[in-house]
Amino acid sequence: MLPSTFTDRPSLPARYRDSALFVLLAVLFGGSFVAIKTGLRELPPVLFAGLRFDLAAVTLLGYIVVTRPRSTWLPRTRGDFVGIGMAALFLIALNNGLLFLGQGTTTPAAASVMYGLNPILAPVFAWWLLGDRLSWLGALGIGIALSGVILIVQPSPSTFTDASAIGQLLVLGAAAAVALGSVLLQRVGPQMDSTPLTAWAMAVGAVLLHVASLLVGEPPTAVIGIGPETIASIIAVGIPSTAVAYAIYFGLINRIGPVRANLVAYVVPIFAALMGWVLLGSSVSLWTLVGFLVVVAGFALIERVTIRMELRRLYRRFNQPSTSQQTPPCDD
Repeated sequence: MLPSTFTDRPSLPARYRDSALFVLLAVLFGGSFVAIKTGLRELPPVLFAGLRFDLAAVTLLGYIVVTRPRSTWLPRTRGDFVGIGMAALFLIALNNGLLFLGQGTTTPAAASVMYGLNPILAPVFAWWLLGDRLSWLGALGIGIALSGVILIVQPSPSTFTDASAIGQLLVLGAAAAVALGSVLLQRVGPQMDSTPLTAWAMAVGAVLLHVASLLVGEPPTAVIGIGPETIASIIAVGIPSTAVAYAIYFGLINRIGPVRANLVAYVVPIFAALMGWVLLGSSVSLWTLVGFLVVVAGFALIERVTIRMELRRLYRRFNQPSTSQQTPPCDD
């Protein structure tokens, strides 16, 4: 949910606001891959994930404390506390811990395909826990969008045979954690706004990640003597790609539901590839462009009703006679 300082002002209709936030979320998540790649040169993965949420939690909580009355950001109901716990465990700790660990023992192509399965898993959990139904055309659209991701990643049989099976299972576990956590969060229905809930979940999730880092044998002293590039990567990942991005993500779950919000996993690889090309000089292949078009086609099928309504509305708007045309000329 947007901060109250913004929601009190005239704003775009909800359908445009959520669409813009969805694209911004994909940009922020996609850009994090560049910073994560830099930080992992010196930091162990789970510790790096913990530092990411240390900074994000402090930033977001500090902003909330300064800009909002105390009654709006303190959890008060059982649903608030359960929602914070669910989000911290599934969306923060398990998601990032398993993903960072899995990426250390598997190839990026295999990890991207496995992680891209979370929008497929979300409807399954939503059907199980929320009783939601997905039409066959919606399911087909999800499948088409997933095929676009596969075209972008271009996995081959050797990609999967050379990678560790344990690493792939860890990444799949991260995808399942995101899907299950987002559905559970909607089922719990916390009363507090999504932004303070996100901040508290980050704080609790950061503690869980640091505990997990110690359990897997990562030395806490690894943060001593890190270079300026690593420090910059922690800041880049912690603030725009976490504090801001997760607040947007939780708000979208609250407003448009976990299934549609998790479709951002299909768009993230596109922006990751584009930012890699701009910032790291990585080339963008023809398959990336083809995959992008396939993903767009999948989204169009999933959101066919909304798109049809918007096209009709725009058609009526631009084909409606103007005021000057409607006013009959005066006789001299």
